[in-house]
Amino acid sequence: MKRILGILFGMMLLVSCNSQKVYSDFDISYSKSGGFAPIYENLLIKGNKAHYSFEGQGKKYKQDFDVSDQELSNIQATLSRNNFKRIQEDHKKIYDHISTSINIKKGPNEGSKTDASSIIPNYITNWSNITNAFQELINTHVKKP
Repeated sequence: MKRILGILFGMMLLVSCNSQKVYSDFDISYSKSGGFAPIYENLLIKGNKAHYSFEGQGKKYKQDFDVSDQELSNIQATLSRNNFKRIQEDHKKIYDHISTSINIKKGPNEGSKTDASSIIPNYITNWSNITNAFQELINTHVKKP
């Protein structure tokens, strides 16, 4: 009996670890979360494959889609043009705020930025341009119910 329980536990552990793989194996990540009525929105890109998920406002959906080389180069160009690596985060305390995080693991713009504590005023336009590029990609490909 203990042996069967041990095998079942091991299988559950393997399945649960594998289901999180999509959230850790990516080249580019764009996510929004938080707020008074919390939302969770994630766009993960690995190569030319993208995984999108949304949960909040009584809705929950996921979608996988392909991203063209042109769209990827547009994202990279927007990151470069708006000095993604130089954007500075502020250290204010903000509550009940939907924060956006961007993580780039591959390419010339490697880095991680978030507006969870706001962005220094000199970089707000740059940050908006970058987040708009990701929103545009989502709006182009995701068919929301």
